[in-house]
Amino acid sequence: MSFIERRVERLRKRLETESLEALLVTNLTNVHYLSGFTGSAGTCLILMDRGYFLSDGRYLTQSIEQVKDLETVIGSEPHLKMIKKNGLIPDGLSTGFEADYLSVSQMDQLKELFPQADWIPTSRIIEAIAAVKDESELRAIRTAVEITDQVFDQIVPELRVGVSEGEIAAKLSYTYKILGADGDAFPPIVAGGPNSALPHAEPTDRAFQDGDFVILDFGARYGGYHADMTRTVVVGNATDRHKELYEIVKESQKQGCDAAKAGVSGKKLDSVTRDHITEKGYGEYFVHNTGHGLGLEVHTLPKLSQTSEDVLLENYVVTIEPGIYIPDWGGVRIEDDVIIQKDGCDILNQSTKELLVLD
Repeated sequence: MSFIERRVERLRKRLETESLEALLVTNLTNVHYLSGFTGSAGTCLILMDRGYFLSDGRYLTQSIEQVKDLETVIGSEPHLKMIKKNGLIPDGLSTGFEADYLSVSQMDQLKELFPQADWIPTSRIIEAIAAVKDESELRAIRTAVEITDQVFDQIVPELRVGVSEGEIAAKLSYTYKILGADGDAFPPIVAGGPNSALPHAEPTDRAFQDGDFVILDFGARYGGYHADMTRTVVVGNATDRHKELYEIVKESQKQGCDAAKAGVSGKKLDSVTRDHITEKGYGEYFVHNTGHGLGLEVHTLPKLSQTSEDVLLENYVVTIEPGIYIPDWGGVRIEDDVIIQKDGCDILNQSTKELLVLD
C-alpha cells in the first residue's frame, strides 16, 4: 500500500467515526496530501469504496504523473459541475465539506447542484490526520532542515556592519535553490537593531550597525515540505545586555525542547518556555506563541500556545521558538524544528545556538 493509499484509508476510518459517507476536499494543501497533486486547480472526493481527483485539461499530463491512487476526472467545467455531470455523489449521501475553506457562494452552489445530498460541515479532519507524519514526509522535512542549516553556514560570513537586511534576504532565497531546495518555505525575516524587536519584520534597506541584534527567521522548502529555523546573532560588539537576553532565550528554548514529548499539551509546552522568561523578568516581552506544527504548510496543527488544547503525538513535527522583544532596541528568537517522540524529541536543526558575535 502506498503512502497516499494509507492516508486515504486513515481518512475513511475518521469519516466512519464522524458518521460520514464521503468528504469533498477543496483546500489545495489537503488535495496535495491525499492525491500527490501539486498543481493549482484540483478537488478530491473521497467515498468509502472509491476516491476521485478532479482537475482541468491544463493538468492532464501532470495528473497522470502524480495521481496514482485515485480515479482522475478531467473536464472543462467547474469541479462541482463535473461531480454532478458524472454522478459521483449518490442522492442522500451524508457528505462532509471543509467548512473552513468553502465560500458562501460555493455552499449555495452545492445545495443547488445536489439538493438531495446531506451536506455536513467539517473542520480540520485532514489537518489532524496530516499532523502525524509518515516516513516519506519525515524524509522530506529532514532534507529541508538540512538545507536550511547549510544556508545558515553560508550566510553567516555575509553578516557584517553595512550590509542591508534586504541583501541578506535575497541571498537566502538564492542559496536555497543552489543547494537543491524547491525554494523559500516563506519570505525570510531578516531584521537588525530596532527592527529585530518586530517578530514578523519584513526586510528593509536598513544596513546593519555596530551592536545590532540580527534575527534570521527562514527555511527551505523541499518536496513540498517546510523547514522553519530562527537564529539571532550580534553584528559588531556585544554588550552585557545582549548576552543576558540571549542566554535567557537560549535556556528557555532548551527547556522547551527538553519538555517536548508525546502526551504533553501545547499549553503545557508553551508554559515551560514562557515561565522561564517570566521568571527572569521579561514575560511581557514574549509576545507570541512558543511554536506550531510544520508540514505542507509552514503553520499547521498543532498549536503551542497559552490556550492550545492540542496534545502532542508521536511523529508530530513542531517548532519551538521563544523570544524576547524590547521595543525600539532589539529582540532575540531561537527556533528549532523537532520530531515528537514517545520519550522526548528529535531536534533536527544542527546550526549552533551559541551566541555568534560577528565583526
